[in-house]
Amino acid sequence: MGRRRSNRSNRHFGNLRRIKPAVMEQLPSSWGRYPASRARSVVDAAWTSDVPSRVDAPLLAYGLGRSYGDVCLNDGGDVVRMHRCDRVLSFDRELGIIRAEAGLSIADLLRICVPHGWFVPVTPGTRYVTLGGAVANDVHGKNHHRVGTFGCHVRCLELRRTDGSVHLCSLTDNANLFSATIAGMGLTGVITWVEIQLLPIASRIVIQESVKAKSLHDLIEQTDASDADWDYTVSWIDVMSRGSSLGRGLVLRGRFQDMADGTLGKPWKGPILSVPIEAPSWLLSKPTISLFNTVWYNRQLGRLKRTELDAEPFFYPLDAVGSWNLLYGRRGMLQYQCVIPADDGERVMRRILEEMQRGGVSSFLAVLKKFGPLVSPGLMSFPRPGLTLTLDMPISGKPMFEALHRCDELVHSVGGRVYSAKDSRVRGSMFRAMYADEIARFLPHIDPGMSSSFWRRIMNDGKDIA
Repeated sequence: MGRRRSNRSNRHFGNLRRIKPAVMEQLPSSWGRYPASRARSVVDAAWTSDVPSRVDAPLLAYGLGRSYGDVCLNDGGDVVRMHRCDRVLSFDRELGIIRAEAGLSIADLLRICVPHGWFVPVTPGTRYVTLGGAVANDVHGKNHHRVGTFGCHVRCLELRRTDGSVHLCSLTDNANLFSATIAGMGLTGVITWVEIQLLPIASRIVIQESVKAKSLHDLIEQTDASDADWDYTVSWIDVMSRGSSLGRGLVLRGRFQDMADGTLGKPWKGPILSVPIEAPSWLLSKPTISLFNTVWYNRQLGRLKRTELDAEPFFYPLDAVGSWNLLYGRRGMLQYQCVIPADDGERVMRRILEEMQRGGVSSFLAVLKKFGPLVSPGLMSFPRPGLTLTLDMPISGKPMFEALHRCDELVHSVGGRVYSAKDSRVRGSMFRAMYADEIARFLPHIDPGMSSSFWRRIMNDGKDIA
């Protein structure tokens, strides 16, 4: 394999010597480590021109593997890894417009743009995501109620198709292909570079308030109140609570400090520790998760707690632990995320939590947010106005899958849907029903040479995982 360039400034801004792509025998996996997948071949691209064309097997681009399910997998097909294609092509420091290759991670983007007073407009809960992955899954964050999805801030992108053609895509150039590529799950071609509009900031310090909510109703009310006045809002739920306390949790809301304080140039710390091996199954069992949730909820004594903290722990608390997915043990983990229209939000969220408890599902990381009305340009984009619930859970067996299938039916019955980037088990017929209109408009734009394990699964009911 070609030697990786060690000089970061040259890597992002210089004319570089040619490095040949490496073809490796690898088994790219998702962050949930389920299902298992074996690619036919893996090309580790050093330059965007290394992306294969004229393929004889299904091809899929792969970033840093932080998708939870099989949307980033291509079992039996070919995979091109894009993480070394991470050069900055241009950066307007006055306007906050940056164009970079699709393999650039949000982590590296922040190191480049924050010292100049700019922040990524939308970020998921980890910064170890490539720009190409952020576009392909149209990621969202704690500020969707204000600014929408990542795709809302993409000015243009370049797409390489497997017939060898290259397309500049934007709202005005190849607009239909642009719309299909944002949230297109990597199926319209390989994204080679992306240009985005950044968000201006004066400080890295985030003013945060934590509000203790005693029930699901209270938590949703506090989320609504927070969205009205705060730029970022996210709520943690104790999914093990029952009765009148069902859905209790902590509402976290924040905004950047608006006065310059010299913090923009601070270094980013990265992981403080790392999980070295797969954890034993009892570590995240129902008793331990129940104990953790109780301690976490009760550690805040008063109704309201106000703090100031750096952007790193506010936006990326889990990034402090490297390979934390190994805590879920040998079987791996699932993440379930759905969105429910606001009118049905509390009733349906309550029923989902009850279904999870009946199915023996335990989760120490359960998050509720509210999506705003801003519509993404992405045709297959997941968010729509309403409440969204996200649950991380260790894979525990058939009752868990059955509980999740019942939740799917409930979500679909009120016009909701699940998120493809987090999924590894929804039935194909259910997903197609949730996205019926979108899929019909999306199909003509799929590159015939591109595919994924997820797409083949949801388009073929005979191969549902569970």
